[in-house]
Amino acid sequence: MGWGRCSAEPRAAPGAAAAPAAEGRAGSRAADKGAARREDSAGDGDGMSAADPSPAAGAAPDSDPGWAAVASAYRRFEPRAYLRNNYAPPRGDLSSPDGVGPWKLRCLAQTFATGEVSGHSLIDIGSGPTIYQLLSACTHFEDITLTDFLEVNRQELGLWLREEPGAFNWSTYSQHVCLIEGKGESWQEKERQLRAKVKRVLPIDVHQPQPLGAGSPAPLPADALVSTFCLEAVSPDLPSFQRALDHITTLLRPGGHLVLIGALEESWYLAGEARLVVVPVCKEDVMEALVRSGYEVRDLRTYVMPACLQTGVDDVKGIFFAWAQKKAGV
Repeated sequence: MGWGRCSAEPRAAPGAAAAPAAEGRAGSRAADKGAARREDSAGDGDGMSAADPSPAAGAAPDSDPGWAAVASAYRRFEPRAYLRNNYAPPRGDLSSPDGVGPWKLRCLAQTFATGEVSGHSLIDIGSGPTIYQLLSACTHFEDITLTDFLEVNRQELGLWLREEPGAFNWSTYSQHVCLIEGKGESWQEKERQLRAKVKRVLPIDVHQPQPLGAGSPAPLPADALVSTFCLEAVSPDLPSFQRALDHITTLLRPGGHLVLIGALEESWYLAGEARLVVVPVCKEDVMEALVRSGYEVRDLRTYVMPACLQTGVDDVKGIFFAWAQKKAGV
């Protein structure tokens, strides 16, 4: 089965790194808030820095120079620059129903509203510095794990979870989700619920066979996985994208659900001084990868990025949204 059916050829630029597509990217860990106790790597004195390899399962094998380039490039990733580029206007303008933000939130709300994607535990794979992807999910799960490769992203998540001064303000997104869900819930209630459901923030390395490492505190296997703009953003080529999908699938129980959002035909994006390389994927690549990893694809939608949202911070052509269910026996 062939790779690379997109008009943009899959590639990994020499010395650059595969990176997250127009959204969240890389890793995460823990925070303490209220009665919920979370294992927090952000500021817990474990000695990690943004330049450190993932502590989840160690660095990727030395024989994989492509992943080494990815990890190296992410050392310059700036969460706040990434958030400004993608979650402040114009891309962060939620007032137009045709915008990319409303489209993603609508896809998520509609999928979780079916009631089929539910259970006890959910793991968000490569959360980056974002939480919007879990606003509709949090109603349907009791135990949510956030994850990211980068300590700086885990620290950013910790700021929001602990409601600390300087945390990124997601209230516009929370308000929009409450509006489209139509349950009469306030955005403050929505955010309180999500904070209460997040039990831990952990490091992850999707290029390891055990992405969370041995002895992870996350309940495994999980009932559902969510991943936004991660796999294509940290994979140097399409075979690596497939292997990363295979790896995270081991964290999901048979019959469990995967909600996957990512960039279409994107080859690079900016996060401050970092210019990060992305493996371009098209809709057919995503479908093929999911099937090869043992999923039944329940829904696969695409969004074409309009010219007004092509702001020079990346070369993304569109976004895909996939809902897939892991087959029994996989």
